[in-house]
Amino acid sequence: MLRPIAAFILMMPIAVACASAQDRGSNQGQPMGAQPQLDTSRIQEEMHHSSAPVPGPLKITFGTKSAEFSPEELAALPHTTINVYNEHEKLNQTYSGVLLIDLLTPLGVAAKPHGKEFRLYVVAEGADGYQVVYSIGEVTPDVHDGTVLVADQVDGKSLGKNGVFQLVATGEKRPARWVRNLVAIRVLNAQ
Repeated sequence: MLRPIAAFILMMPIAVACASAQDRGSNQGQPMGAQPQLDTSRIQEEMHHSSAPVPGPLKITFGTKSAEFSPEELAALPHTTINVYNEHEKLNQTYSGVLLIDLLTPLGVAAKPHGKEFRLYVVAEGADGYQVVYSIGEVTPDVHDGTVLVADQVDGKSLGKNGVFQLVATGEKRPARWVRNLVAIRVLNAQ
């Protein structure tokens, strides 16, 4: 009588392990005993697009000066169009918006920086807290060949899931410093 019970007790952990493995999915192609690799690509994509479009205003500050732009106010300003390859979307896109330097000069940022003015840098922030940095030289056409744009349209339409405003730049191999759902731009001075 003890032998069947002992066999049952010894077989229980194996049955539980098999059921658990079936719940986790197939380990086919992996060495025996290896932990299954979780597919996090969907989670990462959702995190990358986590914020819904946030209506303006876009807040820009430089020292004690500041400005805010609603979607309507930005749309009324002179626009520039750029064509870029979007590595995330795997296609060429045409963005339209206002040159970043054109939004900064009314606050006192030099359109043609010299000397100590090159210590200035720009921090652009999205609604989700994502931040990127550009030197003042990178956003100034007088110094740099690239174009940094506060876009409000892509391919003739609103930005959709990318928000009301998006910071977009030419001359970059991938859009790592593009900012979706752009809500704030701060010009700071490196010490």
